[in-house]
Amino acid sequence: MQNIILIGMPGCGKTTVGTYLSEYIGYGYIDSDSVIVAREGMRLPEIIEKKGREAFLDIEAKVNSELCASRCVIATGGSVIYREKAVEALKKIGKVVYMQLSYEEIDRRLGDLKARGVALKDGFTLKDLYDERTPLYEKYADVIVCLDGLTVEEAAQRIKELVL
Repeated sequence: MQNIILIGMPGCGKTTVGTYLSEYIGYGYIDSDSVIVAREGMRLPEIIEKKGREAFLDIEAKVNSELCASRCVIATGGSVIYREKAVEALKKIGKVVYMQLSYEEIDRRLGDLKARGVALKDGFTLKDLYDERTPLYEKYADVIVCLDGLTVEEAAQRIKELVL
């Protein structure tokens, strides 16, 4: 197995579960949002504010399309699914795992979406975002893992069982 690529809504635990999972199975860890921040020299909310949502999505797609990794857990930004070329590139280097979490739990976990650097369309609510993204996550996933009620450790174990 090459890499495990985590996709899902902001707040679903991609970073938390991803870092734990990488230690648990002895893989490296890459947070593609951190790569974007390093390349652009500014935080995600600043990129979205200064360059706009579409330019941010293009930057995100480019970064994810260019990742070179082996035996890594890769946590992507929640909006990676808006650019098919990025997801197709990721699928070539590993298994894509949709970390599914109920809307209610996402709503409970998230604070200010803009402060988190969420690529939100004007006028969109969190519910709108959830409803728009869910079918895309499902479309691109090789594996879907429902995380409702699971601890970080249980989520990592479930992903390991389904992917490795």
